[in-house]
Amino acid sequence: MYSLESTPLEVSKALAEKHRTLRKELKMSQEEMADRSGVSLGSLKRFENSGKISLDSLLKLMHLLGRLNEFDNLLLPKENLDDIMKLFTK
Repeated sequence: MYSLESTPLEVSKALAEKHRTLRKELKMSQEEMADRSGVSLGSLKRFENSGKISLDSLLKLMHLLGRLNEFDNLLLPKENLDDIMKLFTK
């Protein structure tokens, strides 16, 4: 099947790559990040290599990076465009 949308695997691998880049920009080793975040070193390595991580561990890493608020805009209800369109049709 072909799709223009990313697959879950592609998204998780892209997140892992972005995370690895941020960690390296902070000059933080995997060991230091694992210790400071409370995420096991094995989980951190698995995430950076495969994109697989539990939500709890991902949230801990994001908190350490000061980026936890980026989750605030996920899963928001869609705006009802019908109400907006009514403003232009009256």
